[in-house]
Amino acid sequence: MENEILLVAESVSGEKDLPKESIFEAIEQALATATKKRYQEPTNISVSIDQTTGEYETFRLWEVVSEEDFEDAGFQLLIEDAKSRDENLELGSFISEKVDNVAFGRIAAQAAKQVIVQKVREAERAKIVDQYRPYLGEMVSGSVKKVTREFLIVDLGDGAEAVLSRNELIPGEVYRMGDRLRAVLQEEERENRGSQLSLSRRCPEMVSELFRLEVPEISEQVIEIKAVARDAGSRTKLAVKTNDNRIDPVGACVGMRGSRVQAVSAELGNERLDIVIWDDDPAKLLINAMGPAEIGSIVLDEESQTMEVAVAKESLAQAIGKNGQNVRLCSQITGWKLNVIDKDAEEEDSASINVSDSLKEYLDVDDDLAQILIEEGFDSLDKISNSSIESLSAVEEFDEEIAEALIDRAKEALLTLAMEISTEDDESSEEDIMAVEGVDMNLALELSQKGIKTRDDLAELSVDELKDLIDIEEEQAGSLIMKAREHWF
Repeated sequence: MENEILLVAESVSGEKDLPKESIFEAIEQALATATKKRYQEPTNISVSIDQTTGEYETFRLWEVVSEEDFEDAGFQLLIEDAKSRDENLELGSFISEKVDNVAFGRIAAQAAKQVIVQKVREAERAKIVDQYRPYLGEMVSGSVKKVTREFLIVDLGDGAEAVLSRNELIPGEVYRMGDRLRAVLQEEERENRGSQLSLSRRCPEMVSELFRLEVPEISEQVIEIKAVARDAGSRTKLAVKTNDNRIDPVGACVGMRGSRVQAVSAELGNERLDIVIWDDDPAKLLINAMGPAEIGSIVLDEESQTMEVAVAKESLAQAIGKNGQNVRLCSQITGWKLNVIDKDAEEEDSASINVSDSLKEYLDVDDDLAQILIEEGFDSLDKISNSSIESLSAVEEFDEEIAEALIDRAKEALLTLAMEISTEDDESSEEDIMAVEGVDMNLALELSQKGIKTRDDLAELSVDELKDLIDIEEEQAGSLIMKAREHWF
């Protein structure tokens, strides 16, 4: 009888070209399944076969547990009872009891046969996975062998099959039995059933592999694909870098009259492909990736890996993209979180903050009161000092007493500012704002109220920023800023 086990292991191993260890494991599991049928309650059975002689032993196992964890007498034994058998036993260990073997001939039962067949199939599948493991991440081709509601079975040739889940198809794709397709080879772990070969047409590697096929320079490593961000079926961004400055990497990927990029796009269901130049500087890479939307400024936070991107209002929708697609792909390709904001709104907010800070400082008011004054049009000391008590007290939150106090404080603040500027002018420092050609006392007072108190403060402004702060023509603003910057050169 023992020889019969050896004969079965030998014949199945030779027929399926599988290691004998896998066959013995299948027989052990089948014998354990047959043994369990002796017992009415659930049991934990282990069978051990001597692979030299074919002899085998059967054991029933119990796990040693505490009273709190005790659930099933068929699988578990209380620690007190276990100690009575062996004092060295501890929680989590197993106690075994030898039981009578079932005859190997009884494995002819259908359930036992299925165990052996299943183990053989799993061993065959594991062997195929091992053969294809060096090709994981590469593109392979095959024909559709079976179509179900959840997945497709694809024949890769030489007896190898792979599963292509419908979730890994490009939206809108339909395949029938016999159709040929190309996809990226992957490995998928299944619970208690080992690994199997799987395919994907949605992954970013699909785009990389297609370009590697169409663009010889990529295969020859003259051009390198540095990053891919993909929204399968809709849009992909591909960042490329050349290792030969004589070659334009974008032009090489696009091909003559777009032939190469069109071939890739056609394979992907006419997916839109954006090819951009790679840059090690994340800010420059973002500018390349987000084009043609024009970026006004970028603020990087290295600690949180976040970039705050200011974009002109007319380019804001283009920068964000439909349903946030463009900014999402840019984030993937740079590896940074992106916060896209309206540049014009940001400048307006910045100017509003400067005005608010100025009013709080010179009028000794809180945030709420400063915001009320700005919203009602009293956004400068000049306007407040020149207003009447009646017009200021007409504001809902103010009465005549508050209005009068604000007017008096504004006049005192203007007088103080004028004295400070006059003193600075007498000392004739190069840093004083009055040292800038074209800045008189009235303009200096107006700028001081906005927090622009020195020559450098004025020099660091852009024309738009200065126009947002005070009422001035663009040409005059540009001239003043250039005059303020003269001492830099």
